[in-house]
Amino acid sequence: MNNNRRNKILKELDRIRKKDFTYESGHILGSMCTQPHPIAKQAYMKFLETNLGDPELFPGTKDIEKNLIDFISKLLNAPTSSTGLIMGGGTEGNITSMWLAKKLSGKKEIILPESAHFSFQKIASLTDMKLVPIPLDKNYSMDVDLVKGKISKNTAAIVGIAGSTELGTVDSIPDLSKICQDNDIFLHVDAAFGGYVIPFLKKLGHDIPDFDLKLKGVSTISIDAHKMGYSAIPLGTLIIKDKKWLDKISVEAACVSSKTQTGLMGTRSGGPVAASYAVTKYLGLSGYKKLIDNCMNVTYHTEKKLREIGLKPLIKPTMNVLGIKLKKPDVVVQELTKYGWKVNKIDRIGCIRLVLMPHVTQNIIDDFVIDLEKVCKQTGEL
Repeated sequence: MNNNRRNKILKELDRIRKKDFTYESGHILGSMCTQPHPIAKQAYMKFLETNLGDPELFPGTKDIEKNLIDFISKLLNAPTSSTGLIMGGGTEGNITSMWLAKKLSGKKEIILPESAHFSFQKIASLTDMKLVPIPLDKNYSMDVDLVKGKISKNTAAIVGIAGSTELGTVDSIPDLSKICQDNDIFLHVDAAFGGYVIPFLKKLGHDIPDFDLKLKGVSTISIDAHKMGYSAIPLGTLIIKDKKWLDKISVEAACVSSKTQTGLMGTRSGGPVAASYAVTKYLGLSGYKKLIDNCMNVTYHTEKKLREIGLKPLIKPTMNVLGIKLKKPDVVVQELTKYGWKVNKIDRIGCIRLVLMPHVTQNIIDDFVIDLEKVCKQTGEL
């Protein structure tokens, strides 16, 4: 390529990129993603052109995918009968799990908490399934006592959340597991955020019930490496209790090197897979434990600083997510953007959400709280 043309294009891209907020700045406080670990970036580029949709062309990349699935399966206490699918993220994982539930049961109703991810709205539209929402309790978790009364002859699946998108709350998965065992119902656990957090919180001594495939009633569980897995976008995984179930959603694959293909995607980049695998090898279980501990320390520091200026989190944080109830969350979000901060608003419960990801430090929080106090005084929140 002509050097002048290349330089012109790169300068244009640099100019456009400067419009974006960056994780590196620490000013993105509302996202459940983060700046990838440096080794993830290096690994991604080495496998940029690989395609896991045509595995015989890239047997080495396929080996990496298997090794990554093995790591995640062990993390989530999956049985030997299990298997895993690498995918784009939690939305694809949720869609695939409900696709499985419908094919296995022949039924079309999904019981799920009001806090369920918006991807289930897409699922209802795509699969012609009906959502049966369950209200939340005072701790913003699924009111499990109401679940049995919603089970019908049409129930295809029950969904529990392990690390809700709104507040990072964890539903009572052991109770849901028993209900599903007793009623022979498919149970999907959406742990897109919490899957890389809860195992290490438990190792750190936090009192959190089991949520994974250790529980016999759990059928599938989704987990995202591009969230707390500290990896590159996009990388999600769906762990499935029984590999035989995949026959229900597999199709014959012409023109590629595999006889059948399972899942929604055909072409799949090996870049994110290599990135995630590299992070798991680099950090290991001890590294992830330290990472989660650091995030929780920043979370507790944030909670303390908020209380000092007169703001009270909605609930005690289960993991590294805080919600702050406000009268005018929209206005506060807009004003914080003017100060260079990006937080998320949760319209359904009238709050703003802070996610204390690895790129957020206590010093960044100290700066943020100063501006937050100014904004809250300007808008009448304080």
